[in-house]
Amino acid sequence: MQTADIRQRWLDFFSERGHTVVPSASLVSDDPSLLFTVAGMVPFVPYLTGLVPAPFPRATSVQKCIRTLDIEEVGKTPRHGTFFQMNGNFSFGDYFKEGAITYAWELLTTSEADGGYGFEEKDLWVTVYEEDDVSFDLWRRIAGLPEHRIQRLGKSENYWSTGQPGPAGPDSEIFFDRGSAYGADGGPATGDDRYVEIWNLVFMQYLRGAGSGYDFPILGDLPQQNIDTGMGLERVAFLKQGVENIYEIDQIRPVLDRAAELSGRAYGANHDDDVRMRVVADHVRSSLMLMSDGVTPSNEGRGYILRRLLRRSVRSMRLLGVDAPTFEALFPASRDAMKAAYPEVETDYDRIGRLAYAEEETFLRTLASGTTILDVAVDKSKSAGSAQLPGDTAFLLHDTFGFPIDLTLEIAEESGLSVDRAAFDMLMTEQRTKAKADAKSKKSHLADLSVYSAFRAKGETIFTGYDFLDTDSSVLGIIKDGESITRAVVGDIVEVILQETSLYPESGGQEADQGSIVGNGFDLEVLDVQRPVKGLVSHKVQVRSGEVGVGDAASSIVDPGYRRGAEQAHSATHLIHAALRQVLGAEAHQAGSYNKSGYMRLDFNWSKPLSLETRSEIEDIANGAIRDDLEVSTRIMPLDEARSLGAMALFGEKYGDTVRVVQIGSPWSLELCAGTHVARSSQVGLINLVSEASIGSSNRRVESLVGIDAFRDLAAERAIVNELTANLKTPREQLPERISDLVASLKAAEKRIAEFESAALNERVPALVGAASRIGAVTALVENVGELNSSDDLRTLVTSVRGRLGSDAVVVALAASVGGKPAVIVATNEAARSLGAKAGALAKTAAGILGGGGGGKDDLAQGGGSDVSAIGIALEAISSALPR
Repeated sequence: MQTADIRQRWLDFFSERGHTVVPSASLVSDDPSLLFTVAGMVPFVPYLTGLVPAPFPRATSVQKCIRTLDIEEVGKTPRHGTFFQMNGNFSFGDYFKEGAITYAWELLTTSEADGGYGFEEKDLWVTVYEEDDVSFDLWRRIAGLPEHRIQRLGKSENYWSTGQPGPAGPDSEIFFDRGSAYGADGGPATGDDRYVEIWNLVFMQYLRGAGSGYDFPILGDLPQQNIDTGMGLERVAFLKQGVENIYEIDQIRPVLDRAAELSGRAYGANHDDDVRMRVVADHVRSSLMLMSDGVTPSNEGRGYILRRLLRRSVRSMRLLGVDAPTFEALFPASRDAMKAAYPEVETDYDRIGRLAYAEEETFLRTLASGTTILDVAVDKSKSAGSAQLPGDTAFLLHDTFGFPIDLTLEIAEESGLSVDRAAFDMLMTEQRTKAKADAKSKKSHLADLSVYSAFRAKGETIFTGYDFLDTDSSVLGIIKDGESITRAVVGDIVEVILQETSLYPESGGQEADQGSIVGNGFDLEVLDVQRPVKGLVSHKVQVRSGEVGVGDAASSIVDPGYRRGAEQAHSATHLIHAALRQVLGAEAHQAGSYNKSGYMRLDFNWSKPLSLETRSEIEDIANGAIRDDLEVSTRIMPLDEARSLGAMALFGEKYGDTVRVVQIGSPWSLELCAGTHVARSSQVGLINLVSEASIGSSNRRVESLVGIDAFRDLAAERAIVNELTANLKTPREQLPERISDLVASLKAAEKRIAEFESAALNERVPALVGAASRIGAVTALVENVGELNSSDDLRTLVTSVRGRLGSDAVVVALAASVGGKPAVIVATNEAARSLGAKAGALAKTAAGILGGGGGGKDDLAQGGGSDVSAIGIALEAISSALPR
């Protein structure tokens, strides 16, 4: 049974039983405490927790998920994958334990011919929470399972909660017994890989209190009982396809086979090679799916996880003996295996492939430079007589240069060295502990949002700002320091929830509106406007005067000047995006944006800098659209219809079933967008593209000033040009040539001055050589040479004098005032060093007296400080330290 068939049977089964089929959400999670959608239930959390009223009583989905906590286990076990698909069915106060157990057993054991999965009843085991007698009895009655195949386990195995105060409840898991060839008898309680968990049914029925781990109190029953179940699609696929693990199923095996082909090694012949091939197959698929949802490689957040997956793939291919690029072969294999279920991986493959290939090329260069650094470290360890490479060196290579520890171990071993793995592991543990602490600090999101649930239950906030700048409404709620309160007084900074608002909440790259909320006897300054949960708008305000209370009549008032500027900037973003695509092609796709009154920036997928001519062309095209006074219109329509019209969507952005489409011209630009816009393109006024830069190996950023801000910037440049034309007495059109001539003349003059200064320095050398004298066991010149232009001049004098004093033991120590600060440089020859005269030690001695620091190599070193008057004493200290 193919994976796509397993997926479709699930959706058909639950759809026929009254469940609303919900498309998979993006891998990029809406929850700010999560980087990715890590479980099938994540998109339904607001409904399961009661934060947002569920739009349907029961639902089903096949959700794309990414989870990398167990990344080191990938390839080593039959079931660990970073990308996986979770089949889920959900009930929001509808059916409960009996319904969930009935559906699960029916679908699993119904024959394939009748639309089920056709599992033999004798191969299925069940676990329940040890105190959940209801579930135990239901399994006995509905499935007819013997008691020994229903195992009672503790909270750590069969109890669910978010880890925070809130919903909780027992769960029940279904396992498939692979048979005695795969391990010991005894059921899932043994923890053996023989028993594969394929389905988890969570019975969300209690409200839990605060506590750590599984030690928390149950405060009572939830207002409604919910069902959240999940069946691992890949796990069922490998069981139904009769293969040994998830890496061998039809959606993953083609990449594994391609990796084997490229490496010339047979899958199944060597355990270590098999693990590497599985890692490649898993990580390439995960990377493909992440990039299809708009994630791009970077050094932080989601982009860092993607980059790590890509680089682990490159590393694994290298360990398989392949040093050349492989992604151009591996990624198409994954695309072809996944496109039946996710057509977007094919339609958007040009962009995905370009990102992947560029990242591989970059990392191969990193490996080359990392190898050079490692070679130096190996030589240093050998020279010191050590048989071990320091752990901090291995960690530096891993953490700073992205150089995998496996390659460090491999190269060190080839050189006859081991690696201080204990020290490396300790540094890695410290890093992970810090990362986990950071992550833990963000996991209070669900608890923090619970304060909004009562307000969201009253319905969605109505946004009137597309049509009105002022809107009369009423205060639904006031929140201060995370707690709901009834009144706020002068000076308080609180959140205010209104039934309707004309103030735009920050979203879609557009900054929140500025403005105020006023009512009878109170005036609130709006500091920020956000959507803390879907459908609810919260206004962060400071009470400027009066006192505001829940239930008061209130009017939201948008600052018209700010809104006008924001509309100009957002429409300018669309114009620049369209112009970019006209000039660069369709692959120059928006990857993010930010706009506010007078300013916009746009990130886009592109790997090369834009020439000045290209920037000018983009700017000219966008301003041409402004000149053409194109109509800007908006329409609300189903998402599928918008896509069929060719409306551009931002990768990684979340869209509902209905969307707002903004069209400029007919259509010059057509995008999905919830922001505010001008009515006609001419109202944008002017676009001044002020910068273009890299923000990653495959992303660029353009920034523009818009409207009056663009004009003021150009006016400032005009003033500068006018001043230059006046001072240089040159017409504007001749300025570039005139300035170029002046720069060339200046460089020539600087060169002549440098030649004169060099000659002057050389003329001083004979006198300095003649001033050398015997001090102790060496011939030495220890002297203050006065003021010099640079330390380089001082170094030139020192090395020139040393070279002329012969091969006997020589020490030259010269000091000077450079830019008002003291500098001393010491040089020794080999004969002097053999007597113990070390330049670094002598320079450090002098620098200590000069009020600074210094040091260097034994043959040449430099010191400095802040006290010019101490030069004489510092030179005396050098003389005293010379060998006798």
